[in-house]
Amino acid sequence: MLQSIPSEVIATTSVSAYDDGMVTKAGGVAPVGKLLREWRSRRHLSQLDLASEAGVSTRHVSFIETGRSQPSRDMVIHLAEHLEVPLRERNALLVAAGYAPLYQQSELDSAEMVPVKTALRTIFVGYEPFPAAVVDRGWNLVDANSSIGVLIEGVAPELLAPPRTCSAPRCIRTGWPPGY
Repeated sequence: MLQSIPSEVIATTSVSAYDDGMVTKAGGVAPVGKLLREWRSRRHLSQLDLASEAGVSTRHVSFIETGRSQPSRDMVIHLAEHLEVPLRERNALLVAAGYAPLYQQSELDSAEMVPVKTALRTIFVGYEPFPAAVVDRGWNLVDANSSIGVLIEGVAPELLAPPRTCSAPRCIRTGWPPGY
């Protein structure tokens, strides 16, 4: 069941102007149509392919992408599902369309994530004596098992320092967890 949208959320993302056929949002949020087009392009789908898979008209997909039509909350979610957009990015699409985020985000250290951390620890123990590590979406090392030392043993300290510039996915930023 969808909850009602607070008026503050809708007010902060009101349509302000047309710019080259794209609706621009107040506050610098990218228009939902532009974001949907980017995801469609990433998935190598045409408007016709997406429309056919999602069961909507090609014209409606086109109108959403060009800013001529404002999608409903359900339509944003429906298209995001068919584009296999990650949940965090679905929240960004919803905000760009003027709706409140739907999917909750939790830090790994929060109380509600204790079962997840317990499961990760179990997996880490199962991988020993082999090294295992968890990295976040920014390629920062979040956690590792005790065998990670084998991986970094004898490595020059300057190579373990976080790089000055890095373009994922070609590197891992190694802010090693305490004790490693």
